[in-house]
Amino acid sequence: MAETATVPTYRRTGGIGRLLERYPFLPALVIVAALLLLNGFFSPNSLTLRALTGLLSTYMALILLAIAQTYVVYAGDIDLSAGAILSLVNVAIVVLMERWGGGAGAVFLALAIGLLLGLACGLVNGLVVAALRLQAIVATFATSIFFTGFALYVLPVAGTPAPALFWRTYGGRLFGVPFVFYILAALVILVAVMSRTRLVTQLLAVGDDQQAAYQTGLPVITTRIKGYVLCGLFSALAAFCITGDTASGDPLVGGKMTLYSVAAVVLGGSALSGGWGTVVGSLLGALTIGLINSVVFFMGTPSEWQNFVQGLAILLVLMAGVLAGRRARS
Repeated sequence: MAETATVPTYRRTGGIGRLLERYPFLPALVIVAALLLLNGFFSPNSLTLRALTGLLSTYMALILLAIAQTYVVYAGDIDLSAGAILSLVNVAIVVLMERWGGGAGAVFLALAIGLLLGLACGLVNGLVVAALRLQAIVATFATSIFFTGFALYVLPVAGTPAPALFWRTYGGRLFGVPFVFYILAALVILVAVMSRTRLVTQLLAVGDDQQAAYQTGLPVITTRIKGYVLCGLFSALAAFCITGDTASGDPLVGGKMTLYSVAAVVLGGSALSGGWGTVVGSLLGALTIGLINSVVFFMGTPSEWQNFVQGLAILLVLMAGVLAGRRARS
């Protein structure tokens, strides 16, 4: 799963540089381990299986959104509408489940429509950015406003409950194992398979040098569009998880999650300029953000200082990750 661009050639002055080149997510892995220890120090109960399951359930949506963002970043693009897509799919599936009675058939049909909606949003982003050649950061900011407005039209007020069948399944157990661990296992397998596909290689090649990729015959426009479609797909999956965790619909639930997903990608060792990074790193970056929030809480930080401390901690960790990434690429 540690796919990276292989076009450029780098000089190495030591084993650490070579190690970071091969496994750019290592700094994020070390940071996650350190944060787990800090959580255990301030609250020993935070390392129990129940607590870790709760943490994973809460931040699974962010993990999926960070993965979604990664496939776009591979090609040197960015998607500021990922959180808005999450919100739109969230309210759409909740409203459809409620309207159709909340039974098993209604749940599966609503989820299928949610996936199609995520794919459609990703396709729209891909067309306006790659085909129409608009600036990614501006175009996806505009589509985020559009998707948010659509979500508010579907569900103007937050609070519509999801069917009990859905959220109880997400928070429940299967054969004694928390259901969220099955989701994580399926996600790992999916990402591992995708890392060996031609599409991921093409995304990395486009991000490394778009002009060179075009000259070698790669379908640059089509590849970038596919990256956005993948982002829409994983954003829809993230919406399923946030719905299972909150058991309700909220048209603004994905608000700041977009920027968190971008931060998770960078924390995981990926370069926003494209052509370098790993999905594993993005997953670890999302866990880093979650663990930072937990540490700040367990430290007993006053509520008025929590945002300040969280922001400062993420900034410091981000600096460490960026410096390690530069050492690997320079």
